[in-house]
Amino acid sequence: MTVTESPELAPLPTALPAMDVVGRLPRLRALLAEHGCDALVVSELTNVRYLTGFTGSAALLLVSADDAVFVTDGRYRDRSAEELGAVGVEADIRIVGAGPDAAIAEAVRAGGAQRLGLEADHVTWTAQRRWSDELFADGELVATSGLIEQLRLVKDPGEVARIRSACAIADRALTHIRPQLGDQPTEAEFAALLDATMRDMGAADVSFETIVASGPNGAKPHHTPSDRTIVDGDLVVIDFGALVDGYHSDMTRTIAVGDVGAERTRMLDVVLAAQDAGVKAIVAGVDAAEVDKACRDIIDDAGWGDAFLHSTGHGVGLDIHEEPRVGARSTATLDAGQVVTVEPGVYLTGLGGVRIEDTVLVTDDGCDRLTLAPKNPILA
Repeated sequence: MTVTESPELAPLPTALPAMDVVGRLPRLRALLAEHGCDALVVSELTNVRYLTGFTGSAALLLVSADDAVFVTDGRYRDRSAEELGAVGVEADIRIVGAGPDAAIAEAVRAGGAQRLGLEADHVTWTAQRRWSDELFADGELVATSGLIEQLRLVKDPGEVARIRSACAIADRALTHIRPQLGDQPTEAEFAALLDATMRDMGAADVSFETIVASGPNGAKPHHTPSDRTIVDGDLVVIDFGALVDGYHSDMTRTIAVGDVGAERTRMLDVVLAAQDAGVKAIVAGVDAAEVDKACRDIIDDAGWGDAFLHSTGHGVGLDIHEEPRVGARSTATLDAGQVVTVEPGVYLTGLGGVRIEDTVLVTDDGCDRLTLAPKNPILA
C-alpha cells in the first residue's frame, strides 16, 4: 500500500479576518428583478445569517430594492442590533411579540411592492397559504429557489479562513487521539472523545453527529456510533467536522486496526486511488459530474461500482451540505472560491467499509486541500 503523506498540519485558528457581509445585500438586490420580485422575504435562518450576520434562532428579513426590514422578538432586541451593527448592515430592526410575518407584510404594504418573493425551498405549505390568503392577498407571490444560495456558492476570503480553521481543528483533534483506537474503545466512546477534543481545541461545536463505524458497521455510510468495541482486524470509518463561527468542516479517514486482511487492504487501496483521482480532477471550470466520474471509474474498474452508495461530494459552508453537489447527475460547473468535498467510498455488507474525504477549495489551477490529517490507514 502506497500512501503519500499529508503536508504539515495547519495551525489552530487565532484571529479571523472580517467577512464582506455588508456587500451581500446589494448583490441580492441586483437579482430581484431578474427573478420577478419587487421584494423578497428571507425566512431560512442560514440565509438571514449570511445576509445580516445575525446568529439567533428567530428572524425574518424583508429585502427590497432600497431597504431592508429585520423582524425578531424581544429575546434578540439587543443582540440583533449588536450583530447587524458589527458587520455594517443597515436595516430597520423591528421587535415584535408575535406574528413576525404580519410585521413583514405591513412593511411590504408600506413599501408598495406588488410582486413578493418567498423562499420556496424553505416555506411550508401552511405559511404559503397564509401569505396568499391573508397577508398578501392583493399582490402576486413569486416562488424563488436558490436565490441566496447562489450568492453563497463562492466564498469570500473571510469565509474560507473560517472553514480552513474548522478543518485545522478537526485535523489536529483526530491526529491527537487516533492512537487510542488501539486501546479498544467502543465506537461511542471514541466519537465522544473526538467531539470533546475538537471543542477543547476551539470548535464552537461539531458540524454534525460524528460517525465512527467499525468492522461490519463500516458498511453503513451513516452509521450511528454504538457500544461495539473496536478490535484488531477492524477497519474504522471516522467521518466528522468542526464548527467555527458558523462555518463547517467535513473529513473522513478510514483506519486499519491491526491486520485487516487482503480484501480490506484492497478496499483501502482502491478508495485511496479514487479519492486522489477526484481531488486531482478539481479545477475551476470542470463539471462536477466529471469529478464524480474520476472517482467512480476507479471503483467501477475494481468491480465495486455497486458498492459506491452515494455521490462523490457536496459544497460546505454555513451548511454542512450545500451547493454545488458533486455527483453523476450534477449539472454544476465548479468555480474558483467554491468549497466542496471529495469522498468516494466502498461498502461491503459483512466485511466493512472504506471512505476517505477531504474538503477542498476550488482554484483556477486546481484545488487547495483544507483537510490535512494523514491518510495513512495503518494505526501506528
